[in-house]
Amino acid sequence: MRMIKSYRSEFQAYVEGLQKQIIAAIEEVEDGQKFQYDNWERPGGGGGHSGVLENGTVIEKGGVNTSAVFGELPEAMRLHFGVEEAEFFATGVSLVIHPRNPLAPTVHANFRYFEMYDQKSGEVKQAWFGGGADLTPYYLYEEDAIHFHQSLKTASDKSGDISLYPRFKKECDHYFRNTHRDEARGIGGLFFDYLKEGKDDQQLEFWKNYTQNIGNSFIAAYLPILKKRQGLAFTEEQKQWQEIRRGRYVEFNLIHDKGTHFGLKTDGRIESILMSLPPTVQWKYNHHPIVGSEEEKLLSVLQRPKEWLER
Repeated sequence: MRMIKSYRSEFQAYVEGLQKQIIAAIEEVEDGQKFQYDNWERPGGGGGHSGVLENGTVIEKGGVNTSAVFGELPEAMRLHFGVEEAEFFATGVSLVIHPRNPLAPTVHANFRYFEMYDQKSGEVKQAWFGGGADLTPYYLYEEDAIHFHQSLKTASDKSGDISLYPRFKKECDHYFRNTHRDEARGIGGLFFDYLKEGKDDQQLEFWKNYTQNIGNSFIAAYLPILKKRQGLAFTEEQKQWQEIRRGRYVEFNLIHDKGTHFGLKTDGRIESILMSLPPTVQWKYNHHPIVGSEEEKLLSVLQRPKEWLER
């Protein structure tokens, strides 16, 4: 059996570097507003480094967090993998940016790595990469959707396998969906998980490079959109629509998101788990946008997945 190489130190260094790059890029847009840092420790082993910005001129709430945790595999994961006991290591960077302007979209991204060890030998028994990025607009600008998807496709295609973008786009469309409302959370992006040794006959090194290519594309995928939209004039009615749609964002994260469920079931750090929730939200009873409005246009696109790029 081929021995699995550990990328523990390498990928932890990568996500910590990516966090710094993304925070610096967002602070440049804010022009003076800075992220506040919060270091935390996990009782079972490891910890994290959270960067949070609230009440900015451009960003109403944003977080770019890294973690590197290890120790005994939590019970929920032991049941999932069918093992009685094991040691693990996990590291990643997770971010959510909620702009103040309703004409600018919310964005989410996550890039992570996991290892599980043989209890006797200490060797890596399982390892995989996962992650992705997706865009949640409140008002639809098709050129923004095209730019976001094209940036991710270009990064995906660097792997040499052009089948991965449509495949992981489809997984994103399937995953980030409020099935109880039969609508997508946003206009998608890429989502991938359990990219391990032998998957698609690829080595783990391939999936490490793939994940980093997508992570490296994030700033170019999102920041031009934010810069273009953040200064546009908007109305109070548009702000209310943003808050109503943010309610759908909350619904997804609390009802469907696997990461939220896993964190809550494994005694994760609550502030980090719920960092993604927006600061102001509305739930209006039986709300429907005006027929023919820009708000209805958005909902019509969210009903079923759309191909943003020409094949």
